Amino acid sequence: MSARTAPLSVRASWTRVAVLLAGIVAADQILKEVVTSTIERGQEESVIAGIKIVNVRNTGVAFGQLQDGGAIVAIVITLAIAALLAYFARHARRRLMWLPTGMLLGGALGNVIDRVREGAVVDFVKLPYWPAFNVADVAITFGVIVLLFVMEKDDGARGSA
Repeated sequence: MSARTAPLSVRASWTRVAVLLAGIVAADQILKEVVTSTIERGQEESVIAGIKIVNVRNTGVAFGQLQDGGAIVAIVITLAIAALLAYFARHARRRLMWLPTGMLLGGALGNVIDRVREGAVVDFVKLPYWPAFNVADVAITFGVIVLLFVMEKDDGARGSA
């Protein structure tokens, strides 16, 4: 087994999760601060080809679902984070498992910071025919896709063994 295919140590996996999480939270919070300090709430600025920078709030979860859900949203987020942490703790040595875990935790934490600070998530990218979103939302979306890929890849490896 080469160094490229050898599983990471548990410590190395957690370290990678922490670094990725911190990078996502930093990028998300910095961009939200830039937008909220340069564009009035409710306003929008066209960028290119229908893409707009907006300054809106989302009290629900992804893509505005469960708007004004309050306690329900908090419970859903808490359960999702707990389940992810439990799964990662059991599979931290799995190749690339750190990547979706860091993306999902970074995205979740970026949006939780907004909920605590403002009572809602700051969304700032608006595409045609799509709800506004932010860096944290992108991290969560791609984190789910990568998690499914990593899980499927591992299941495929077990099935062929």
